[in-house]
Amino acid sequence: MHLNIEIKARTHRHAEIREILKQENAWFKGVDTQADTYFPCEKGRLKLRSGNIENSLIFYRRQDQEGPKSSEVFLSVLPAETHLRETLGAALGVWKEVKKTREIYFIGHIKFHLDTLEGLGQFVEIEAIDSDGSIGEEQLRADCDRFIALFGIRPEDLLRGSYSDMV
Repeated sequence: MHLNIEIKARTHRHAEIREILKQENAWFKGVDTQADTYFPCEKGRLKLRSGNIENSLIFYRRQDQEGPKSSEVFLSVLPAETHLRETLGAALGVWKEVKKTREIYFIGHIKFHLDTLEGLGQFVEIEAIDSDGSIGEEQLRADCDRFIALFGIRPEDLLRGSYSDMV
């Protein structure tokens, strides 16, 4: 389990945010075409991510609220080829599916996504990640707040929940 402080926000400024990330010496991991399959889950969200870069089974718990939010994340990295979607779908049923194109960037322990979702538009995500308990929630929140300001994200742009709430 690791702790994230994260935000999702609507944006029409991918080009400007890309430039800011470049100025901040972000590492560009690549462009991923992802399908997130969500399965019914009473105590959080369970999703299977299938992409050309990232493939994982993710369970997380967080409050749906505006602004930076705390998440407990359990992540299992998977091989690219798996039949887990069929297995979990047969056992649990499929709740929702979200398809997106995602640009992935990193600055230290902070992960950035420039997302384009089919039928929903453009978004930016900031995830400040404490994978081993050495950073702490206060620093994660400060990191998230710094990039919210740098990217010019307004309070009204922030999303309360998950992309799965929007489809």
